[in-house]
Amino acid sequence: MSILGPTDSASILRTDTAPGGETSRAAGNPFRSDGSETDVHSRTKRPGAMRKLFGRLVALAIAVVLIGGGGWAVAKYTGLFEAKQAATVLTHKVTRGDLVITVTTKGNVESASNIDIRCLVAGGGLIKSIVADGTIVKEGDQLVELDSAAIDEQILQQRIGYEKARAIRDQAKNDLEAAKISLREYVEGTFKKEQQLVDSQITIAEENLRSAQNTLMYTERMFRKAYVTPLQLESQQFAVKRSQLELETAKTAKRVLEEFTFLKMKNDLETLVATSEAKAKSEQTAFELEESKLKRLETQKENCLIAAPQSGMVVYANESSSSRSSSDRPKIEEGATVREGQVILRVPDLSQMQVKTTVHESKVESLRSGMPASVRIQNRKLTGYVTFIANQPEPGGFFSSNGVKEYATFVRIDGSQSELKPGMTADVEILIDDKKGVLAVPVQCIVEQAGKLYCWKQVGAEYVKTEVKLGAGDDRSVEVKSGLTDGDVVLQNPPERSESSFSWAPALPASPKAQARARMVASLSGLFMMLPSCCRFVECLV
Repeated sequence: MSILGPTDSASILRTDTAPGGETSRAAGNPFRSDGSETDVHSRTKRPGAMRKLFGRLVALAIAVVLIGGGGWAVAKYTGLFEAKQAATVLTHKVTRGDLVITVTTKGNVESASNIDIRCLVAGGGLIKSIVADGTIVKEGDQLVELDSAAIDEQILQQRIGYEKARAIRDQAKNDLEAAKISLREYVEGTFKKEQQLVDSQITIAEENLRSAQNTLMYTERMFRKAYVTPLQLESQQFAVKRSQLELETAKTAKRVLEEFTFLKMKNDLETLVATSEAKAKSEQTAFELEESKLKRLETQKENCLIAAPQSGMVVYANESSSSRSSSDRPKIEEGATVREGQVILRVPDLSQMQVKTTVHESKVESLRSGMPASVRIQNRKLTGYVTFIANQPEPGGFFSSNGVKEYATFVRIDGSQSELKPGMTADVEILIDDKKGVLAVPVQCIVEQAGKLYCWKQVGAEYVKTEVKLGAGDDRSVEVKSGLTDGDVVLQNPPERSESSFSWAPALPASPKAQARARMVASLSGLFMMLPSCCRFVECLV
């Protein structure tokens, strides 16, 4: 196989025969037949061809290394090399015994009873100072100080608005009181005064009328006796008419006062009272609004200083998670910005500890609250029980396999364990079932094919493929309900492989080795797909 391309081969090997039978290399060779260079342009072609040749040699070497190494890895992790190892026969003798089914996982120690210290400042704030993580504090000690410069400025502006609202409210109250006094003044004072004045005028007019009538009667008698002239009689008659008119005028004035003036003035004054009362209420509401804003800002300023609610150890609320979403959470440290409602610190109750762990989705269905558990923390073996199993899976981490879900499970540790510290790593073993006197075999003895389960049982000098029925199990052993008897010998390294990971109730997950093989094959497949692009990239660089 030629390394050079067709163009390069033509440019180097082509020769032209000049007239007279001599071979001319000027077209493709930078030297003449006598060894001299042709021209400047031909000298610049040779370095470019050599670089291209060197680049292709490097790309070819990389391809050989990748293909060779990838092929070896695929063969290694898909079992092609295990044919030589198959000569070693591993067997297991089936016997009756106790089968303890457990779920083993790892987790972190935390307090079962935490007091969360949150940011209560509206809109969040900047951490100006904070106590060191793990500090032992007493109740009332200052833990966090948030920056309050912006809040101080808002308080100053709000105080101005508060004072203005209070002045307007007080003026509205005074106007309301004045309106009420005016109404009472008119109803109980001015109106009665005018009413009495009109009544006195009516009384005077009635008295004047009666006096004039008496005088007229006397004058008429005197006129009949010729003691009074006709002119005097007419004058006295006119005096009676004038007194009657004055009496009617006084009565009309009283009727106007009682039926019109009083009602009009009273209605006007009552309207003024109602308007003043509505304005006073409005200004009172506005004042209360400004006052509540001021109090809220003052409370926000107070919330910038966070004190310890109880004595204990302070723990930063930095979530230790490998999930992608954990990078979006603000980290608790001096100078960091926290949002409103975010947990900044926790004060754990060290006398009540638990372990938070995650359980694979294939095993979580077998868990129940109250199941006993064994917890090992730094060579200390403790006991506990399951308290809570999450209904929703944990967010997937960056390196987690696609489709694999894990559910948070909490295991409460028995007794008071004041020596434990939050964040310690714990090995948890949850007891699912304890079967007595059952047949059990290691999970590697079982092979699933076409929806059925098989193992290889020794019959004489041969191993016969035998269908079995399984019961409960875990990732180490599984109960055999039928197909095997006590004393049978089965292969631990069957000559055939499962078509897929077999399962029972609870489901048996694929072995870690099988999962590693699957991930390796997927990674190598992606590597081979990237191989052409890598070669072209190296060639361009060279």
